[in-house]
Amino acid sequence: MRVMAQMAMVMNLDKCIGCHTCSVTCKQAWTNRTGTEYVWFNNVETRPGQGYPRTYEDQERWEGGWTLNRRGRLQLKAGGRLKNLLTVFASPKMPSIDEYYEPWTYDYENLTDAPLQEHTPVARPKSLISGEDMQVRWSANWDDDLGGAPALLADDPVLAKVSDTVKLQFEQTFMFYLPRICEHCLNPSCAASCPSGAIYKREEDGIVLVDQDRCRGWRKCVTGCPYKKVYFNHRTGKAEKCTFCFPRVEVGLPTVCSETCVGRLRYIGLVLYDADRVLEAASVTDERELLAAQRRVFLDPDDPVVQAEAERAGIARDWVLAAQRSPVWALINRYEVALPLHPEYRTMPMVWYIPPLSPVVDVVAETGEDGEDAGNLFAAVEALRIPVEYLAELFTAGDTAPVTAVLKRLAAMRSYMRDLNMGRPGKAAIPEAVGLDEATMQEMYRLLALAKYDERYVIPTAHAEQAHRLEELATECSLDYDGGPGMGGSGPFGEGSGGAFRNDPVAVENFHMLKERQTTDTVADPATRKARVNLLSWDGKGAPAGLFPPRPGPDGADLREPEGDDSAALIPPGSTGTHDGERSGDHR
Repeated sequence: MRVMAQMAMVMNLDKCIGCHTCSVTCKQAWTNRTGTEYVWFNNVETRPGQGYPRTYEDQERWEGGWTLNRRGRLQLKAGGRLKNLLTVFASPKMPSIDEYYEPWTYDYENLTDAPLQEHTPVARPKSLISGEDMQVRWSANWDDDLGGAPALLADDPVLAKVSDTVKLQFEQTFMFYLPRICEHCLNPSCAASCPSGAIYKREEDGIVLVDQDRCRGWRKCVTGCPYKKVYFNHRTGKAEKCTFCFPRVEVGLPTVCSETCVGRLRYIGLVLYDADRVLEAASVTDERELLAAQRRVFLDPDDPVVQAEAERAGIARDWVLAAQRSPVWALINRYEVALPLHPEYRTMPMVWYIPPLSPVVDVVAETGEDGEDAGNLFAAVEALRIPVEYLAELFTAGDTAPVTAVLKRLAAMRSYMRDLNMGRPGKAAIPEAVGLDEATMQEMYRLLALAKYDERYVIPTAHAEQAHRLEELATECSLDYDGGPGMGGSGPFGEGSGGAFRNDPVAVENFHMLKERQTTDTVADPATRKARVNLLSWDGKGAPAGLFPPRPGPDGADLREPEGDDSAALIPPGSTGTHDGERSGDHR
């Protein structure tokens, strides 16, 4: 047994409203730069639909992920080592800009500078690639109102795998939203595809990153990733991908997409797994056994044997405790309601999904029956083979049994908890029908419906003794080129998040400041950062040391910083303590 830790995410699709807040905030934090206009580390797809980039799930075309060769061994679907070596200078199979979209802006100057005229001027869309006028046809988050439309269904690779009956009747069932980020797989095919070895999986938390210094722009990783979550920056000639917001995670903060999620549908936690079982699980012959095989790779953090092996592997005790409280572990293995996206790609993804139940409830309610009665819901789940079959193609390699089991558990939870909320005694037969007891069902309900911030995000912080090593790893994958976070000076996370102060674990420290500022009324002022002030992280509450020059008193003491009271530190030298135009004692 070789115990390793992995940061993972679960998304409850019942709660996603398709607002794209996660996409926009991720875009602003990570890819708001030249060369990344079309890059969306996080995007929200409408299902049924073609996804982003279009038809990315058609691996017969794009050759992503792993497959089993004739000897039953894993090899890249794009070919083995010899084929990849012979074609290293050839153009890899990857989506064109048409499969993504041609990014654009608008000719706002025509609005602001247009002379007085009879007709109202317009801002024409301009291509960010060619600079020419263009016609906007679609983008990464475009198909919201077209779910189920014949124009989209015809090219949906998932829908092509299911029966003709589904194709004919699917538009009458439901549509749902599917947020996607990099899966940070246990068996990443992007890393195996890279000729330069630039893509690596961090040992301490399993986050998959790109070393910008080693990347040579072969683009084999774009082909190798079946989820098409590795992008090519056409300006820098480097590959880029979702970083799981590692500077935030290192100090216990959730990813930007999770922090800003309106529906609170994301859960982040630590999972312990046996690295020695990964190859065996990914090599299972029957694709429908991959879900169970991956679940067996995960280790129970409450098992004393696992705890002892984790300690022997150098995993800190607080990380093991975090794994015990992990919502991801609970949803995947304890309650078994979360499923992986396309396990048949054999990458062993670590972003899992709880399939949507709401459409099933809606269909029952439309018949005039009680939409939350356990008997009605169980019967509906059995009868609605159309959505279950489609969901199975997404999450269980076509096996409808695990999806049906998950939907029944969610339906049972809804029915059981309705009785309790209405003041009626709970029916023990309802949880027993889906293999749970009453206490476990109530725990699952709390996690899915009522969980607070620190229950949804159980993220152990990086240890101080690891800070320098983590920062070294961060600089390897930092985007230290024109406009990138690692460009030096002030990056998107405040002063020092770039590469100017690489002797200090600045990313970790800045986010510690951010976390303290978010959770307290006092200024975040780490004792280790003296005589250097990050004004981007200062909210005006108190004054960090070094903000104003010292003002020695008669005995040489600094009058600005009396012990236990930093109110005097707010008054710069020569100031009366009152701002211009503001009366003393007037708090705004």
